[in-house]
Amino acid sequence: MDSMPRRRFVMGLGLAGGAVATAGPLRGATAAPATTIPAACAPLTGLSFTAPEQQQMLGAVDEIVDRARALAQMRFDNDLPPAELFDPRLAGWQREKGIALAAPALPLPNLPTGADDIAFSPAWQLAGWIQSGKLKARALTDIYLDRIARNADRLNCITTLMADAARREAEACDHDLARGHLRGPLHGLPYGLKDLIDTAGVETAWGAEPYRGRVPASDATIVTRMRDAGAIPLAKTSLGAIAYGDIWYGGRTRNPWNTAEGSSGSSAGSAAAVAGGLCAFAIGTETMGSIIAPAARCGAVGLRPTFGRVPRTGAMALCWSLDKIGVLARDPLDTALALKVMNGPDGQDASAIPEPLGRVPQITPANIRVGYRPEWFKAGTAADWAALAAARKAGFTLHEIEMPEVDLEKLGGLVVLEAAAAFQELTASGRDDLLTWQDDIAWPNSWRAAQFETAVNYIQAQRLRRRLMLEFAKTMASVDVILHPNNAGGLLAIGNHCGYPALCLPVAMLKQPTRQGFTDYVAPADVPAGAAMHRVPFNVSITGRLFEEARLVAVGQALARTIGLEPLRPLP
Repeated sequence: MDSMPRRRFVMGLGLAGGAVATAGPLRGATAAPATTIPAACAPLTGLSFTAPEQQQMLGAVDEIVDRARALAQMRFDNDLPPAELFDPRLAGWQREKGIALAAPALPLPNLPTGADDIAFSPAWQLAGWIQSGKLKARALTDIYLDRIARNADRLNCITTLMADAARREAEACDHDLARGHLRGPLHGLPYGLKDLIDTAGVETAWGAEPYRGRVPASDATIVTRMRDAGAIPLAKTSLGAIAYGDIWYGGRTRNPWNTAEGSSGSSAGSAAAVAGGLCAFAIGTETMGSIIAPAARCGAVGLRPTFGRVPRTGAMALCWSLDKIGVLARDPLDTALALKVMNGPDGQDASAIPEPLGRVPQITPANIRVGYRPEWFKAGTAADWAALAAARKAGFTLHEIEMPEVDLEKLGGLVVLEAAAAFQELTASGRDDLLTWQDDIAWPNSWRAAQFETAVNYIQAQRLRRRLMLEFAKTMASVDVILHPNNAGGLLAIGNHCGYPALCLPVAMLKQPTRQGFTDYVAPADVPAGAAMHRVPFNVSITGRLFEEARLVAVGQALARTIGLEPLRPLP
């Protein structure tokens, strides 16, 4: 293989070391003779075979090549999952009973007089003002539409604005309430919806050029549930093309605190819209950081729920064993309000798990064990130090934890492999060339390379994932939550691979130069001479136990109250 030109090798092979098809034959390349395949592909397996063993393989290799080519020619709808289903619950897992009494309702403050003050208020307060008759849904919708008109272009965070439909729905909500009919806890709240979640009759293009003009015939399950609960879909929000990054067919989504930098991804538009005061809350999705990352960049509160908590019917599938639908908001309580509406199986998503979601409990911090590692915070930012200090001040019981010893790099291919399967049609047809982002780390290149991963490697990585789940379960058994810098200890990857929930919330404001790409923090020593500095928010994360989002939100709320961060308002 070393002596063979790389392009000829990649395009000419009909097989890559296992039952995985290359796109080559489908894109006009000439396949190499089957007799060359065992020798050429052996390096991809990490194994070596003798010449007689390679000769003996040829019959089986022919069959594998034929099967690989046949599978690569097939077309599957994006919503068809594989037969193997992921479940974050290990054998013997039981839901904890009787965590605590439900927390008393917080007092509702007076309705602000200024429209922008109303726009930046938490969703739970907006809901209270509407239900008490102090605020009309139509008035709130108009406030957000005005802010969208002023700010959406500079943020580049909206793909489709549903202004007329939102106004009609708001007026219907006001009419219903006047007759004494409360639709649900989200009555009259305009929200943003990540543009990979289907809306009947409204374009849902997944942020990607090949899917522009895609108009679904029906709503996703969560859209129906939101409407039944009184929420008003205001806008489809931008996402990095096919749920990666913040670059979509309309350009790059911007951070409201510094529009020279992107808002991270892939729930880029949902985070920017919430942080910029363009909607009451927004829906995002996460496979490997797509709620946490933009929430941290924009200073929003992001809740990634337990895998299986929310049915994904009608949402674009990227990675069936990791995709989750969650919430971007301005207050931890807002996330619980929306999650309660979305929770529960719908009879269509085979991975949805029937676990109840209780009310946010009243907690005594001294009874809550908060796990952490001192070195995470020693090496962290001033925001991380502030979060740890606040946890101590609030009275939480801090507990130093042991983390799993698993090489997470060996799991890195799982997302790419599932995504490559979900979108093999793009690779096979060459339509992946239509995507704007074509860097080495972008989807097109990753998916092409994924064709050369072996099926055995994929299964071994899944076995390693199971080992990680077993070891991390031991870690979580010793604590109620883990407090950590967003990416510390591999917890972003661990939490997603194991299916655990996490809450990301702003804790401090720091000065930073314009950050490039996915860079989170630029240390003072690395700031270029003369660089303009911007005051931007920094977040911290809390990882919770499986299906214990209510307690997770209670801990986040207590931490936020202790920190007492000023109201975050980046835009006029």
